[in-house]
Amino acid sequence: MSHPDETASRERDHVTPDAPLASDKARRSEVLRTFLTLGLTSFGGPIAHLGYFHDELVRRRGWLSDKPYAELVALCQFLPGPASSQVGFALGMVRGGGVMGGILAWIGFTLPSALALLVLALVAGSLEGPLASGVIHGLKLVAVAVVAQAIWGMARKLCPDLRRTCLALLAMLGLALAQSAWAQVGVIAMGAVLGSLLCRDDKAASGRQQAQAAGLSLPVSTRLARYCLIAFFVLLIGLPLVASGSLVDIFYRTGALVFGGGHVVLPLLEASTVEMGQIAADTFLTGYGAAQAVPGPLFTFAAWLGAGMAQVGGGSALLGAVIALLSIFLPGILLLIGVAPLWGRLRARAGARAALAGANAAVVGVLGMALYDPLWTTSVLSRTDLVIALAAFIALTRFSLAPWKLVLGMVILGAVRGVI
Repeated sequence: MSHPDETASRERDHVTPDAPLASDKARRSEVLRTFLTLGLTSFGGPIAHLGYFHDELVRRRGWLSDKPYAELVALCQFLPGPASSQVGFALGMVRGGGVMGGILAWIGFTLPSALALLVLALVAGSLEGPLASGVIHGLKLVAVAVVAQAIWGMARKLCPDLRRTCLALLAMLGLALAQSAWAQVGVIAMGAVLGSLLCRDDKAASGRQQAQAAGLSLPVSTRLARYCLIAFFVLLIGLPLVASGSLVDIFYRTGALVFGGGHVVLPLLEASTVEMGQIAADTFLTGYGAAQAVPGPLFTFAAWLGAGMAQVGGGSALLGAVIALLSIFLPGILLLIGVAPLWGRLRARAGARAALAGANAAVVGVLGMALYDPLWTTSVLSRTDLVIALAAFIALTRFSLAPWKLVLGMVILGAVRGVI
């Protein structure tokens, strides 16, 4: 007959290994539910998303405290890719105990807007006549106002002095002389090089930022980080060699090289798709305007483009949307995982911070040129268009009108203009 203590010991040995597993499952389920809710309700672009994350996950749920959250935001702004989605992925890792939690967070946050844009892409081709033309033109004017607002806000934050303002203007000049996807990457790289020379912080500021660099800890092993960094560079270098011009190549390269996230994706994708004849300019800008009306990350605009480009080539719209989505988000996630263990040391370097400051200033210039061409040149076609675009810009900047409300109003106005 077993001794009661031995029986209790065996019972403990039996249930103990399963307890952490059940806890992990519960946490991952919570991650998926929470981010699915955020994906359905987070309107307003990447800056607004960071506010939603802080309110729901830091203040209400306590997944982490203010200091590591601020450090996480800084890390994701430092890296190329969609900053708000990278922050969401990292928060999923923190709560879900690793990469699987991050994947579930990304699925929940991305799926609603991706599905909405895919459905819109499928039905857009069947819309014809003056009513449809008016709606499409209204969406293009929305894009003008939204990008102008993004430039206004980014310029105030990222070009606060003469040096960085000059870097932004120099980037615009470079793109005016040579417009292509690689030219845009080149001017951002130039901004980083010049920034490392011209935008170094003083010693006091350096000390403050080093002091702030502690506190963030992500559940990432050094081995996994190393593999992710290797995969990032192998794909970045290898895809143009073996699959140049494919959906995977175009969208992976865009996700890997776009600094600033959000609206900065517009000029890189336009140069790689419209200018290469893979999709019509009107279709591109219509989708970009529609992307302002859905919640979640702006990078799901890739679902619209992937579906449209696949249809042009006679392929499956669903498959094209999936490939484009995975390809544009993958590099940012690989970099986040790869750099996480090194972040404290990297951010403590004055040269790295200065290079980032210069790259961000160049990004403002890239967006400024995109506002002119293709947005302004293909959307503002009359004095009435100018007045409407200006009114939309004022509504966004002066009265803080939600972008989706602006989209709805412009769709109605465009429809009215189309039929009268």
